Amino acid sequence: MFNKRLVSISVLMTVGALSFAACGSPAPQPAPAPAAPVQGGEGGSGPTLLAGTAKANNAEEKTGDWATGSDGTPNTAERTTARKWVQLKATKAGDLNPVVVNGAGLTLYRFDKDTAKPSKSTCDGECAKTWPPVLVTAGSKVFLAGVKKSAVGTVQRSDGSLQVTIGGWPVYRFAKDTAPGDTKGQGVGGTWFGVAPDGRKAAGRGAPAGETPPPAAEGQKPAASAVLFDAKDFSDNEPSQGVSGNGCKNVARAGVASSIAAAGSLKIWSARDCKGKSLVIDGDVADLAGVGFDNAVASVFFG
Repeated sequence: MFNKRLVSISVLMTVGALSFAACGSPAPQPAPAPAAPVQGGEGGSGPTLLAGTAKANNAEEKTGDWATGSDGTPNTAERTTARKWVQLKATKAGDLNPVVVNGAGLTLYRFDKDTAKPSKSTCDGECAKTWPPVLVTAGSKVFLAGVKKSAVGTVQRSDGSLQVTIGGWPVYRFAKDTAPGDTKGQGVGGTWFGVAPDGRKAAGRGAPAGETPPPAAEGQKPAASAVLFDAKDFSDNEPSQGVSGNGCKNVARAGVASSIAAAGSLKIWSARDCKGKSLVIDGDVADLAGVGFDNAVASVFFG
C-alpha cells in the first residue's frame, strides 16, 4: 500500500511539472552544439572576395598589406592588423608577366613541395619566416584585380591559420623582397616561383617550360559589382569608380575606363541605359583596348 502511494505521488508530481511548463515557463533546452571548425581548402569558409584594388575599395591605411612593424617591413606587422585584408593583383614584376602581387606591390610565390589538389602547405617554422604565408581570417577581405574569384580559396595550415590559395596553390611572400617589383625569390632552390593569376608558375626568366595547367576553374557566375579604372592594368595611379546592383546601371563617369575588375560575368555598353555597342566579359579585363572598348563604357548590365 505504501509503495502504491509513492508511485501515485510521483505520477502527480510529474504531471504537475509538465502542466507548469505548458503554462508559460519554458522547458529546459539542450545546450547548443559547438560551432564547427573552419574548413580549409577551396570552397570552404573563408574571407570575403571583392572586385578591384584595395585603394579602389577604400581599404584602411596601415592595415592589411599596408601594415608594417617595428623594422618598417610587413614581416613584423601586428598579426590582427595585417590579416584584415589582402590584395591579389595580376601585373608585371621584373621578368615575370603576369604575376600576382599584393597591395604593397610585393610579388607572391608558390612552392613546389606544396600541393594544389588537395591544397596543402608544407612551409612551416623557419621556412615560414623566410617565406611568410599570405594569411587571412574568416572576417578578412580579399581584393581581386586580374585574378578570378573562382581561382581563389584558403587552406588550413598546421597551426590552424588560414592561408590564401590561387588555383589551389598556397601563396607566400619572400622576406627579402622589400620593394614593389622585386622578384628575388624567383627560382630559389629550384622550388619557389612567382604565382600566375591561375595558380601556375608565372612566365618569365627562371620559370620552367611546359608546366601542366591546373584543372579548369568552374564557370564564372554573374557579377554583382565592378570597379572601372581610368588606366589599364587596374592602376591606382589614376581615378577609378565602382558600379553595382541588379539589371542595367549607368556609369557615373562614362567613357573613361581602360580596365575593369569584376568577380563574375557582366555586359558592358557604349551608351547610357544599356544601349549602343555591347560586349559580354567574363571577369577582369586588364586592357579594354584589347576588346575594342577603351574609354567607351557608359553602362553595365548585371544579371
